[in-house]
Amino acid sequence: MKITEHIEALEAAGRALGDAAAEAGPDAGVPTCPGWRVRDLLRHTTMVHRWAAAFVAEGHTTYQPDAGEPALDGEELLAHYREGHARLVAALRAAPEDLECWTFLPAPSPLAFWARRQAHETAVHRADAESALTGPGPVDSAFAADGIEELLRGMHSRDRSRVRTPEPRVLRVRATDTGDVWTVRLSAEPPRTERDVRATAVADTELSGPADRLYLYLWNRLPAGSVTLTGDEDVARLWRETSGITWS
Repeated sequence: MKITEHIEALEAAGRALGDAAAEAGPDAGVPTCPGWRVRDLLRHTTMVHRWAAAFVAEGHTTYQPDAGEPALDGEELLAHYREGHARLVAALRAAPEDLECWTFLPAPSPLAFWARRQAHETAVHRADAESALTGPGPVDSAFAADGIEELLRGMHSRDRSRVRTPEPRVLRVRATDTGDVWTVRLSAEPPRTERDVRATAVADTELSGPADRLYLYLWNRLPAGSVTLTGDEDVARLWRETSGITWS
């Protein structure tokens, strides 16, 4: 996906998140994030947006800690969230193509990294906000496939991934609508993922379904049974129990 497409996706997801949060109200529970209420979701997401915007707008070339979650609530919190989201979108649109700043995943450029990462950060939290109503809405299939790629080959390629197995195992993820296939090799080391529609290696477990269902399932935003599982259920259970991405 192009940088402009990621920024557009970020803008749309952020607005949808705010709309869902406004409809649900700050006291509503967030089923996809046990223990959270909508106010917790808004406080977290606006903190992340403002943290990311500072790297883009100010060009920090080393890690900078976030400023913490705001002690706001109700309409004031919602307005603060919307303003922070708009600030992030504006910063990305105004940034030069040769922007230099700190990142934490490989990417064609820092600008490409932050546009993509915040698009998916916000899309996943949009699903959280919608879960406080009737449940997560659909996600564009191409965007979802891009998000699976980032999750498997980016987020879980890092040393901090907890998805480990004492003996080598193979998980295959197959998007039935886009044709994308990922082979995830699990071991005592961080997962190693290959993307190849012609994958022939025998898999212990395969997860298949439309890209948007796989995307939300792999981010633990849909329950077991939301996608088709073939093979060893223990590998899928391991994913659900250890793949959560935490803020720290």
